[in-house]
Amino acid sequence: MKEFSKLEKTIGYSFSNSDLLKQAMVHRSYINEHPEFTLGHNERLEFLGDAVLEIIVTEHLFHTYPDTPEGMLTDWRASLVNAKMLAQIAQELSLEENLYLSRGEEKDSNSKARYYILANAMESLIGALYLDGGLEVAKTFIKNFILSHFEHILQNHLYLDPKSRFQEKSQEVVGITPHYKVISESGPDHNKVFEVGLYLEEDLVAIGRGSSKQEAQVEAASQGLANKGW
Repeated sequence: MKEFSKLEKTIGYSFSNSDLLKQAMVHRSYINEHPEFTLGHNERLEFLGDAVLEIIVTEHLFHTYPDTPEGMLTDWRASLVNAKMLAQIAQELSLEENLYLSRGEEKDSNSKARYYILANAMESLIGALYLDGGLEVAKTFIKNFILSHFEHILQNHLYLDPKSRFQEKSQEVVGITPHYKVISESGPDHNKVFEVGLYLEEDLVAIGRGSSKQEAQVEAASQGLANKGW
């Protein structure tokens, strides 16, 4: 039996309907293994929370930055509501220890799937907060735990995707435009793995792997930013 009082203390809100918080933490895989469980999985709450998150972040950016064009606002919003950011915040809130997962999912803690499970749990939590306490409660949570990251995002240009950020920094710091080269391809056609190198002129800066060339390039750029301390 999970105890949610620590999580409620962390987020600064006590639920009137504790089942809403509990359901927000239930992954579909747990229900598959425990059909007797009295609550459903969290996907409907995730659907609701995604919409609440988007409108609150959009409204905040719209009113706070009245002279910023729509395209830039869209990039800023994406930097706040993407799965990577939400999964990071979920880890800061220790959501992982509150999740109801199947035995298989519990073991697979370092996978890409876990990363999305955490991001989805964040959206489910927002949906639960909205249903239990209304829009102002959801807005307070989003302001305290998501919008609070925006200054750091803005100062470090984290609203740009890793490839754009690496190109911007490499041109700024060393005056070179980076390029990418496929080093290898492996696996069958339906499950290919690409290994891509990121280069500054002839110097190999980083290697990325992914199920597509684009995914491998993004991973290489992320690794390149880390390697260069950018």
